Amino acid sequence: MDKLVIATRRSQLALWQSEFIKAQLQEHYPDMEIVLQEFVTKGDKILDVPLAKIGGKGLFTKELEVAMLNGDAHLAVHSLKDVPTQFEEGLQLTAVSKRYDPRDALLSNKYSSIDELPQGAVVGTTSLRRRMAIKLLRPDIDLKDLRGNINTRIAKLNAGEYDAIILAATGVQKLGIENEVKHFNPISTDKMIPSMGQATLGIETTTDPKIIELISVLNDNDAHIESTIERSFVDKLQGGCQVPIGVKATIQDENSVRVQAIVGMPDGSEYIEDDITADLDNYENVGQILAQTFIDQGAKELLERAEKVAFK
Repeated sequence: MDKLVIATRRSQLALWQSEFIKAQLQEHYPDMEIVLQEFVTKGDKILDVPLAKIGGKGLFTKELEVAMLNGDAHLAVHSLKDVPTQFEEGLQLTAVSKRYDPRDALLSNKYSSIDELPQGAVVGTTSLRRRMAIKLLRPDIDLKDLRGNINTRIAKLNAGEYDAIILAATGVQKLGIENEVKHFNPISTDKMIPSMGQATLGIETTTDPKIIELISVLNDNDAHIESTIERSFVDKLQGGCQVPIGVKATIQDENSVRVQAIVGMPDGSEYIEDDITADLDNYENVGQILAQTFIDQGAKELLERAEKVAFK
């Protein structure tokens, strides 16, 4: 095979991520031609409606998947948190990259932490998971929807529309734009549990054995273990990236892995939470086992109600 086509979204972060994977592939296959093919996804087009209200899975992946199935591209690079846990026939998650900073971050020009925000401060986020986490920490905060790419969101903050906004730390760090605001402070995962796969890149391919063999060299074992736990937890709950689920697996040592998880209502009025340490050798089952304990406590019903509230 002498040419690989990477399907990518057009946002600055998506292009950064695709160029990053292209460079890694080029190191392994210096004589191969590797090109990017840009696409616009449904999630990119609809900027005036919260994602949870659009509903459905794969808002940022569908068009790229169609390109692969049609033979117009061989692989697609995604933020793993945007990748559904189930795939169309003929597609699969072939590799995950090394994990960067998995935390969410508070960005503000006035306040350095959530604790510092004044009573009734206006905070921008559309993520139901982040809304739930903020309401659990500070019920008084006024949450306001925030859509658009990272640069657009920061511009809205700098225009004074919000006292603070919450973004994934890794996206801001990759683009090197931490200094565009006065305060950029990642939030401990003990306070705000991230999305499944946050700060990891997922490389999706067709099920063509030749492509799988080429791309498998990019797989990071630690990220694979952590993301397998997180994604199987979400899959068992049948939740997508638009419902209030936080889950973070962290390898502790060669024998154990810590898993923090939470599901609940977007307003923080009800939630189920756990923090366990499990046997690393059993990582393929840990997420499902933990999810079952959540289901036994009513997690599926809770998420169904959360979805109804969000999709109103």
